[in-house]
Amino acid sequence: MNLQELETNANALVAQGKGILAADESHPTMARRLESIDVEATEDNRRAWRELLFTSEGIGETISGVILFDETIRQETSDGRRMVDVLQAQGIIPGIKVDKGAKPLAGADGETVTEGLDGLRDRCQEYYALGARFTKWRAPIKIGESIPSAYGLDAHAHALARYAALSQEAGLVPIVEPEVLMDGDHDIARCFEVTEAALHSLFRALVEQRVHLEGTLLKPNMVLSGKDAKQRVGPEAVAQQTIACLRRAVPAAIPGCVFLSGGQSDEEATLNLDAINRLGSAEAWQLSFSYGRGLQGTPLKAWGGKPENVAEAQRAFQHRARVTAAARNGAYTQAMEETLTRV
Repeated sequence: MNLQELETNANALVAQGKGILAADESHPTMARRLESIDVEATEDNRRAWRELLFTSEGIGETISGVILFDETIRQETSDGRRMVDVLQAQGIIPGIKVDKGAKPLAGADGETVTEGLDGLRDRCQEYYALGARFTKWRAPIKIGESIPSAYGLDAHAHALARYAALSQEAGLVPIVEPEVLMDGDHDIARCFEVTEAALHSLFRALVEQRVHLEGTLLKPNMVLSGKDAKQRVGPEAVAQQTIACLRRAVPAAIPGCVFLSGGQSDEEATLNLDAINRLGSAEAWQLSFSYGRGLQGTPLKAWGGKPENVAEAQRAFQHRARVTAAARNGAYTQAMEETLTRV
């Protein structure tokens, strides 16, 4: 294990003014995205969409890394270039999703645990050879009347820690993602409680599994009201609660937290990230982003699956990347939404 390489890549992924594009949607998730714009979810259409994103000019200025799906890391663009090479040419670090999705957790009604540890050592070695330098593993945590349980949180934490250790063994920076879901009508206090408990469980497991924290990134949810809550709180309250929660649970050794957008709209995710960075600029960790829908929603609609719309969709993606990077620096203004620069 090359600890210096892990630390260098982890810090590069949270470089000032940059963040991560999560383009690792599974086939079912990608199908839903494409069907929302009346595009058939074929392999060629999945490739065309991701090629549109990766070949957008100048995105290396705002995007530090891209999380790929297994299919994508093996694909070539329409002109015969490897997707990985296209990203690296823009100074972007390729990464890979390695989990196999969440399944029901035995003995815990309503809870899940993420699978994918079987064969992970070999897969990590293969992905490193294919050009990946970081990995991601998602552990979705649902808030309900009597869940999550300590058992459920510990099961997720153990899997995340085992995954992280195997990734680092192969030279890959692990991004650990314990995502407390927005689904439900819970208030922000309940989200805080569950998020804090999930993070405490996670970091206990990471230490027990001898994971090198300086070569690890955290992908946390923001502390938010449930999407069906009677009252949704604004960015300032989200920032205060999120920073307070991280202070209680996240070691200073972690180079950075790359927030997920987690079902938020493009603008909501940007406003909340900006507020978090304005409040947390002096914290020990970098406060960056690892957005999927928060970067792709607007350009996907602009594309609509039509070749003649590629340039317009790329402009929309470049714009979202720029304003999100501004929010990552605590320098976002809503006026930026009205100034989509044409390139």
